[in-house]
Amino acid sequence: MIPVSLLVCVLAGWCAVYLADTLLRSSPTHRIGYESWLARRGLMLSPFHVRWQTTIFNRLFAYCARIHPRALYLWFSSGLVFGVVAMLASVVLLVKTLQQTLAQMTTDNPHIGAQQALQVVVPGVNLPTSHLAYFFLALLLSGVIHELGHAVAALREQVRVNGFGMFVFVVYPGAFVDLFTTHLNIVSPAQQLRIFCAGEGPRRHFHQIIPACVWHNFVLCVAALAFLFLLPLFLFPLYSSGAGALVTEVAQGSAADWPRGLSAGDIVTALEECPVAGVEDWNSCLSHLSHTPQTGYCVPAASLQPSWAHGRAFKRLDGTMDCCSNNSLTDLCFSYVKPHTADREYACMPVRKMVTGSRVCRGDHDCNADAGLAVCVTPSLQNQTRFIRVAHPPGTHMLFVGYPPHLQHAVSLTNFVPRFGFLHLDLPVFLETFCKYVFSLSGALAVVNSVPCFALDGQWMLNALLEATLAGVVADRQKRELMGFFLLLAGSSLLAANVALGLWMVTAR
Repeated sequence: MIPVSLLVCVLAGWCAVYLADTLLRSSPTHRIGYESWLARRGLMLSPFHVRWQTTIFNRLFAYCARIHPRALYLWFSSGLVFGVVAMLASVVLLVKTLQQTLAQMTTDNPHIGAQQALQVVVPGVNLPTSHLAYFFLALLLSGVIHELGHAVAALREQVRVNGFGMFVFVVYPGAFVDLFTTHLNIVSPAQQLRIFCAGEGPRRHFHQIIPACVWHNFVLCVAALAFLFLLPLFLFPLYSSGAGALVTEVAQGSAADWPRGLSAGDIVTALEECPVAGVEDWNSCLSHLSHTPQTGYCVPAASLQPSWAHGRAFKRLDGTMDCCSNNSLTDLCFSYVKPHTADREYACMPVRKMVTGSRVCRGDHDCNADAGLAVCVTPSLQNQTRFIRVAHPPGTHMLFVGYPPHLQHAVSLTNFVPRFGFLHLDLPVFLETFCKYVFSLSGALAVVNSVPCFALDGQWMLNALLEATLAGVVADRQKRELMGFFLLLAGSSLLAANVALGLWMVTAR
């Protein structure tokens, strides 16, 4: 759930701002000066909402609108085509997502939820609180980049831009462009559609301020994906990759957090016999070890003599066998087939001494090539528990006993190893994570804002599309508006159903 301390800080901060604003506005001596100070700086305050607007970028917008007119025309025409296609695709995607959500509500299969392209994001539930900064920065960047492009699109179509601004609503940041609606209403439907597909739609009043994102969010999504794939090339002069996975953080108190465990700066090169060249290999090796039987180790038969403190084997509650009854941190129960017999025996032995330098095996036949008589011993563990040797030279192997996903969640890694000591370990992680959030949020915003829904870009895109395509077929404007109303009502209901059910699935379950 969302941390209570975070909620308290947010509420206390907004209460302090609103209280200070109220006191200054009600003060006979400070009211005029305070309101003029807000007006000069383009600031507006209301409960849980602060907005800043300026005209200092208008010259820049006008200059950009005059650069390569033909190229800009093709650019925004491409946005028009994409917007129409995205509007249809978004409806199909929402219908599919709704079907998957309904199917997930009637089953406990986790793979159905993992297949969903769109999911409701709730901080503290399915969005880690440690990633809130990435989330809000990516959200702000998506809005700013889009609105800059939208201002250029409006000026190209001879629609005046009154200003550009940014806002914070509760904790969510955003950007907007203030357009002169009268100019927007007199341009042709095709021009309106080109502007709406580039960005935002008008409200029914003189100034419009609606943050939105369609074409330019899609472009930003593609750019973030390209940057993510080219990140190793960009970082090559400073960071190397492919030689292992670099540990950046180990969860405190986890199974990997102990003197012979892992620490920040270690480079993991293998999990058992599975080589690790990067984070992808780390995840795939752990998944492989989770779904395959426990591997054994070739050890000399002489080490299995009674002097090694054989314990009397006993059954655990889950039916597996154990022979170390003293909860030792250094000993582990191993099972093996006694040489020259078919009897399965159990021995409690010092685990590090037994497996250091030993090669893995699945049976005694894998150990026949060893010098002398060797047997294959297998750790006798509970179901789903695994014994894993983690290689991180030059240090000794870390020995892990537990559920492999716990190790996966306890250790944070990156593919990039600094070439110089002064470089920070977390820089590639920040760039990689930020690009992933930009890609996800920009793509999601492009899809959601394309939906023919009231108050979203899809509303104005649909109205302009109907005017451009049906004006010659349906002459009555009221009939066209009625058709648009029912289409918008259907799209709004579809989006509302997805949000409501998605929110219930995330929070209630």
